[in-house]
Amino acid sequence: MRVLFTGLAIALASGPAWAELPVQHSLPAAAAVVIAQGTIESCAAKGYAVSVVVVDQGGNTVVALRADGAAPHTMENARRKAYTAMTFKISTTDYAKRYADGNPVVRQQVTLPNVIAIPGGLPVKLGNEVIGGVGTSGSPGVDEPCVQAGLDKAAGLLK
Repeated sequence: MRVLFTGLAIALASGPAWAELPVQHSLPAAAAVVIAQGTIESCAAKGYAVSVVVVDQGGNTVVALRADGAAPHTMENARRKAYTAMTFKISTTDYAKRYADGNPVVRQQVTLPNVIAIPGGLPVKLGNEVIGGVGTSGSPGVDEPCVQAGLDKAAGLLK
């Protein structure tokens, strides 16, 4: 009995187990809306009608917006770009470069559902923690700068 109580005392003295669990932050829906709206506005100012999708750290869609006149395929491309940026925690421009360079791992990864090697997606970060991803489609060559503008607009909400 004494051994049991001694073991219990040691376990309790070492601190609660939950203190060792990592803290994980969530992407606020309000920030996702601002990111999406900022992305659409930035692309519209450049003359492009785009779709934008923001996903959380689980790859679930938080916001999906399609500008008037955006092509039908842009919504799916935007979703896949957001998912890819969140999953691999890098821009889809960098991911597309790895694919173009013939990286065998990336060549296999693009066969996974929802993964795409096309520029236009960025991870959403809170400090160094990736809490989501955002992707846009419909503005060839300027998708990523539009996304960055959306992220910049929401920077005050991601602290």
